[in-house]
Amino acid sequence: MTETHTPGGAMAARPDLLDGRAAALAAEADHDPRYDSDGFLIEDSGADGDQFDRQERAALRRVAGLSTELQDVTEVEYRQLRLERVVLAGVWGDGTALDAENSLRELSALAETAGSTVLAGVLQRRQKPDPGTWMGSGKAQELRDIVIAEGADTVVADAELTPSQRRGLEDVVKVKVIDRTALILDIFAQHAKSKEGKAQVELAQLQYLLPRLRGWGESMSRQAGGQAAGGQGMGSRGPGETKIELDRRRINTRISKLKHELTGMKTMRDTKRHSRRANSVPSVAIAGYTNAGKSSILNRLTGAGVLVQNQLFATLDPTVRRAETADGRHYTLADTVGFVRELPHQLVEAFRSTLEEVADSDLLLHVVDGSHPDPESQISAVREVLADVGAHDVKEVIVVNKADVADPEVLDRLLRGEKHAIAVSARTGSGFAELLELIAAELPRPQIRIEVLLPYDRGDLLSSLHEEGEVLDTEHTAEGTHVHAKVTPTLQAELAAYVL
Repeated sequence: MTETHTPGGAMAARPDLLDGRAAALAAEADHDPRYDSDGFLIEDSGADGDQFDRQERAALRRVAGLSTELQDVTEVEYRQLRLERVVLAGVWGDGTALDAENSLRELSALAETAGSTVLAGVLQRRQKPDPGTWMGSGKAQELRDIVIAEGADTVVADAELTPSQRRGLEDVVKVKVIDRTALILDIFAQHAKSKEGKAQVELAQLQYLLPRLRGWGESMSRQAGGQAAGGQGMGSRGPGETKIELDRRRINTRISKLKHELTGMKTMRDTKRHSRRANSVPSVAIAGYTNAGKSSILNRLTGAGVLVQNQLFATLDPTVRRAETADGRHYTLADTVGFVRELPHQLVEAFRSTLEEVADSDLLLHVVDGSHPDPESQISAVREVLADVGAHDVKEVIVVNKADVADPEVLDRLLRGEKHAIAVSARTGSGFAELLELIAAELPRPQIRIEVLLPYDRGDLLSSLHEEGEVLDTEHTAEGTHVHAKVTPTLQAELAAYVL
């Protein structure tokens, strides 16, 4: 990596700073015959099931090198799609320079997922961000020079900026400035497909936008005083409310409506979850950092056909599939939204009903990207979010994915450092036999011992015993089937009439 040092401890990084995670993703796609150069699955190995969303997602791909400028207006005006050209900026005060660079590389991958071309990155070392422009005034001016030299039209800050910091930085660089939170919200808005997912993302966007509304000169004003007060005189007095206040009121109304709709959707989700609980079906939740391979693992275990793409936040909508252990016990597998460092709190609140699937599960498969430069930081980031939604008490198994390309020393460190951990590869299938055995061993088992004599015309109850309970001994007698088994309280109530 090439670095140029400037006075005051600041450090500006040229585009090769961004070669880490983003380039690794591209390199992985280049070497994997199932993916094209943009990370889209083009050849199904059979483990991922039917990729129903593949053609739809590929149809929305943006093409690099095209311009929105009018090339020839003599006959027809042609407008072509152009990738947004961005420069990344980061300010770090805690941790090491490597941590700051890894964070900027992740921001680069997020920007590319949102549909932009990353041109350069700038890092500055400060004890705390500048209250006016976030970066120091000198570094902000240097950022302006880089924007002009690269021909960029957007600056992406690797932090959540206050409204005043965003305006102050825009005044210096003279182009649009967005922060990490806005970038993640934009990706979620692109990838949400279900009605609930779209409502959750819109709610998070509105909550983020509300304190950041800004006026654009006099067009936002609907009030004027008399001539004595320096106003415009008669006929200019407005209704007494500025346009920005009207916007705030409309946003608050829309937020209330979305919360009401999500409450109804939560009731439906709770009803389905209660139905599974009533039938004593254990649940397993798959959670982890974005792009760790959660959907690939779900497809490998159940053939769910969930979209698999080498991209951050490729899938947002949760998927629940039925699975079965080797001894015939049924359970559910739920894929959840991926996490990321500094996940916007608006998203955590909006997706709380979805994340409750993790809190109410019997077993958590915490998927970790074994090929990532710093997998321990990913584990910490995920556990912070899980603690926010009350899932810290769920039995956890660390599933280190991508073991086929991970550093053996990193794998060994993770497996030794975590109490319950297993290494797998969703691409090759290695480790999945052991994973299935581990899931079967960790799932809760029926604990109530029962002895029943079932008539031969009640084969349905015998079938329920095999599916929902644990049959210890079976004997066929002249009166019926004599069964010793362990059952759940619900099944015990159904069998009460035949207990010996």
